[in-house]
Amino acid sequence: MDPLELLAQPVRLRIVHAMRGGRTLTTSQLCARLPDVSKATVYRHVDLLAAGGILEVADERRVRGAVERRYRLRQDRAAIDAETAESLTLDDHRRGFAAAMAALIAEFNAYLDRDRADPAADLVGYRQHAVWLSHDELLEMIGEMRRAIAPRLANPPGPGRARYLISPIQFPVEEPPADPEAG
Repeated sequence: MDPLELLAQPVRLRIVHAMRGGRTLTTSQLCARLPDVSKATVYRHVDLLAAGGILEVADERRVRGAVERRYRLRQDRAAIDAETAESLTLDDHRRGFAAAMAALIAEFNAYLDRDRADPAADLVGYRQHAVWLSHDELLEMIGEMRRAIAPRLANPPGPGRARYLISPIQFPVEEPPADPEAG
């Protein structure tokens, strides 16, 4: 299975999100982080991600006669590269976006289902803004967001840190008017 096929599935995408930050987790630990997904489903998707090279075995140990594997994310395989992104069809984009939104909704519902969910205290946000941007202004804004987010992607789990899911999404909702001077 190619990376797009592997990543364009909501449960597998959630597993990838759970593994970010240099974590090594067992399948049982992943099940605890995805309580709304059946254990059999998590195990099946971990196997697919491992077979596809998205996850790799970090270590193994014997536990009560069984082999327990701890997995880690292969950063170089856990995202769609620019070359692949350019080759995606419109239907590929539809599938990928639908998977991302389904994963986002599932993660948000799992958050709300926690005993101590407190959206106000946790600074939960899900605003949408409509902005008018030229192509150059859009590129500038994307660069600014990357510069703000990229350094934090390497943050490991630690005391006082909670894992946040940040999902910047941008797409034009209208076509720009024809440039009368371009004609």
